[in-house]
Amino acid sequence: MSMLESIEETTRSRLFERTPDLASGDPESRRDEIREYFLATWARYESLFRTLARDEAYFEKSIPLRHPLIFYLGHTATFFVNKLVLAKLLPHRIDSRMESTFAVGVDEMSWDDLDDDHYDWPSVAEVMAYRDKVRHAVLDLIDTLPLTLPINWRSDWWPIMMGIEHERIHLETSSVLIRQHKLDYIRSDPDWRPCPKTGEAPENTLVAVPGGEVVLGKPFDAPFYGWDNEYGEHRADVPAFEASQYLVSNSEFLKFVEAGGYQDDEVWEEEGRKWRDFTEARHPTFWVWNNQWYLRLMTEQVEMPWDWPAEVNYHEAKAFCNWMARETGQSVRLPTEDEWYRLYDVAGVGEVPRNTSAGANLHLDHWASSCPVSWFRHGDFFDVVGNVWQWVETPTYPFDGFEVHPLYDDFTTPTFDNQHNLIKGGSWISCGNETLRSARYAFRRHFFQHAGFRYVVSEAEVRPPATQYETDKLLSEYAEFHFGDENLGVPNYPKAIAELAISAMGNRPAIAALDIGCASGRSTFELARHFDHVTGVDFSARFIAQGVSMADQGALRYTLVDEAELVGYRTRYLDQLGLAEVSGKVHFWQGDACNLKPQFTGYDLVLASNLLDRLYDPERFLAEIHRRIKAGGLLVLASPYTWQEEHTPREKWLGGFKKDGENYTTRDALDELLGEHFSLVGEPGRMPFVIRETTNKYQYNFTDITIWERKA
Repeated sequence: MSMLESIEETTRSRLFERTPDLASGDPESRRDEIREYFLATWARYESLFRTLARDEAYFEKSIPLRHPLIFYLGHTATFFVNKLVLAKLLPHRIDSRMESTFAVGVDEMSWDDLDDDHYDWPSVAEVMAYRDKVRHAVLDLIDTLPLTLPINWRSDWWPIMMGIEHERIHLETSSVLIRQHKLDYIRSDPDWRPCPKTGEAPENTLVAVPGGEVVLGKPFDAPFYGWDNEYGEHRADVPAFEASQYLVSNSEFLKFVEAGGYQDDEVWEEEGRKWRDFTEARHPTFWVWNNQWYLRLMTEQVEMPWDWPAEVNYHEAKAFCNWMARETGQSVRLPTEDEWYRLYDVAGVGEVPRNTSAGANLHLDHWASSCPVSWFRHGDFFDVVGNVWQWVETPTYPFDGFEVHPLYDDFTTPTFDNQHNLIKGGSWISCGNETLRSARYAFRRHFFQHAGFRYVVSEAEVRPPATQYETDKLLSEYAEFHFGDENLGVPNYPKAIAELAISAMGNRPAIAALDIGCASGRSTFELARHFDHVTGVDFSARFIAQGVSMADQGALRYTLVDEAELVGYRTRYLDQLGLAEVSGKVHFWQGDACNLKPQFTGYDLVLASNLLDRLYDPERFLAEIHRRIKAGGLLVLASPYTWQEEHTPREKWLGGFKKDGENYTTRDALDELLGEHFSLVGEPGRMPFVIRETTNKYQYNFTDITIWERKA
């Protein structure tokens, strides 16, 4: 019997249902397909837990960083109820106690954050009875809910699909927890048979991958279900590189282990070294030494299959690449997400077939384990998808146009933290949405999935994407104030004040401008439409970081409070503001307006917007500012004059008090302090500005504007 015949012989007589096409076809036929998809997923998930030998196995943690398995048995059912109640498709909860117990607590913790909480878990029988009630409730919805095509984000059917695909994710993550459980808690099951074959590992070689463009992200009318991070668009030109023909096998990884790689501090990144030291890891977690090497599978332990892929976390994969780079003198590293997609396209990989077995160890079409790395060819490579997930260098990040689905606003956004790296390609148990080209899943770098890696050789620089959302309330409000849209009919203020300053310049030279007190930097960018060079200076490094992010990454991401603890997510793009072409003319510096460094001089314009009443010594600033401006240049001052002692000592206020028994305003002080070196241009003016605090709370203010020309 040939290898391929052997593969087909092990394939299940009936393929595990594929994720449905939600855009086309007959609605009633699609209803039937979704019903079968739900039932098959539900049954397969429960069959996974039949590998637990006794009830005790449900309640003892397999690893300290996750709940015991009883939680995951109940969680996927509770997820259905929570989303359907939120979508107003279920009129009431099914079991409030269960839905409180199993609602949250899924995401893994840091490797050194041990969770010792104690829970009053229900019995296995109680959870199974609860699951049965939820099953009937979901089936009733599937059978009676009106259905029109296409099914999209706004459809009542979306939370049903969300629940099914969510359970398929936990089919995989729960299998990993079972694999990490005590072996005497586990029993074999005919539905979960591992691959019986192994042989000599192939010699890994590098294969050239030509450069080219990758286009990622799917439109919101895509026909298959997707999670929020898959939508939007990302384009990249990928330089040519070389990639290993095979996934790194156990045999290849053994060289690293035997060379003392786990004890070699030089090849471990700082975070990885801390994890290694804390866990005292000396080999991959699923390797077992007992006078010889064995491999722990999900339901049994077998002699080491050296030609199967090595299964490691990101830290171990990264250390291997660093070690190999040192040994070979080549630039060896993990691929980026863009490079993995380039490899996918060049290899000619397609989606999992609807009616025949996958041409990869994927979708439970073959075995409940990995298999030899040389069995599934994709172009010039093997296992571009399937067998095990593949770690990449790229932390997960949002594509341009990313939106959060209102029914599951914390699926992806908590992972935009530079601590979750993407995994690509799927494993033997990845099913449904997980198998699609568009799938994007990420895990903390210390965690284990059925995941391994391939390596690439490339001189191309790996630039980390912009991943994190600013969550500090003040910084987020400033980000929206600077880069958001109009509020309450009032145009964006930093843009408007910059346009006013540019208009005031007339035909004056426009070589250099200084935006002093630039905060998040919108006015700095706007001034660069007119000036050759613009410097933004602010006392706060945190504010300047937003301008720097815009200049370097072309994007700024932040949250805004909607109501109490509820937040919305915003992403602003420099190119969408029409400012991408001027970013090279902008530079940001941290500095003290009352004590500027000497190099900040020779400007044709200085803009000081909403700055004066935030300075600790505004008179000193005004006394020195003429030294920074060329003769004939302009100083534009804008301030609401809201003097407060928390910013400016009372004795340093410029106005807003009685002097010699008469009212003394800031305007009066400006005339006195600036008259020697400046002439007032035109009449003072006022401009409104609005700061958003929550959905229902805004600050509506006015700033006073004066324009001054530097005397010769």
